[in-house]
Amino acid sequence: MSSLVSSWRWDTSTVLVTALLGGAYLYCWFRGRRNGEQLSTGRAVTFVVAGLGIWLLSGIGMVGVYSGTLFWVRALQILVLLYLVPFALAAGAPFTVLRAALGPAGRKRLDAMLSGGAARVLTHPATAAALILLLPWVLFFSPWYESVLRNGTVDALTRILVVAIGFLYFYSRLQIDPVPKHFTQGLSLLITIVESMADGILGIVLWLGPLVATGYYAGVGRAWGPSARMDQTVGAGILWLLGDLLGLIYSLVVMRSFAADERRKAAEVDAELDAAETRRVRRKTARTEAGATRTAAAVVDDEPVSSGLWWENDPQLRERFRR
Repeated sequence: MSSLVSSWRWDTSTVLVTALLGGAYLYCWFRGRRNGEQLSTGRAVTFVVAGLGIWLLSGIGMVGVYSGTLFWVRALQILVLLYLVPFALAAGAPFTVLRAALGPAGRKRLDAMLSGGAARVLTHPATAAALILLLPWVLFFSPWYESVLRNGTVDALTRILVVAIGFLYFYSRLQIDPVPKHFTQGLSLLITIVESMADGILGIVLWLGPLVATGYYAGVGRAWGPSARMDQTVGAGILWLLGDLLGLIYSLVVMRSFAADERRKAAEVDAELDAAETRRVRRKTARTEAGATRTAAAVVDDEPVSSGLWWENDPQLRERFRR
């Protein structure tokens, strides 16, 4: 446990990427506030501290130090970069912040990009869900994983790709930022349940299946810690149980958004019904008033035109003399 505070390393790619993203976000946030936009301080803290901060620690802290030595640490790193970090980044609404900092022409270009054909394909539920579901399987059960362990460049690019795929998933599901098309949160809840089941299956396969990257881990020559089988078993449990825990937290967020959507839709339906009732009452009132006007006009038409003789203005005398 002392390694949590004593183990550090320099990770150039992680430091540069998080510093650039953090600097760009804060610049846009302050510029947007100067432009008079109402930007959330809480979302900024979520993006910078929870998102970029955890991403940075996963590279330079204990997780980064032992990610090339222990399978369970690498599994933890992938899980954090695929779920926790992207969720915090997407919750920070970076496109909203960027849009607030741009002028009219820049906003128009950004809106066109976010509503274009490529964005529609990438943010479609089938695309984002397939990418986040398949990535761990392809990574751990292909030569890609051993390349990540042996090659620092492949490792750095893979971790950036993992965050990017996770961000695409949560950006399209949370829908806090402008998105090409809004999908119901009920669909997001269903996708989250399926994804949690896939994490469980992945954990079972790693737990009971063959060891991965045996050549690399044998060459490390680690004489301490768990055995290779126990190391992979612990990693499988992290992917399974911790993945389900993160999925549960996200499910609660989705259910809250789903309830908010339902309340908003109910309010819209109520407003439409009230407007329809108002229009119906107005039409009925107009018809009643028109009918009353026609009746009054008919009564006026039925009254005889006075000829100027005094007895014609008396109803009884008028009827008697008409006979």
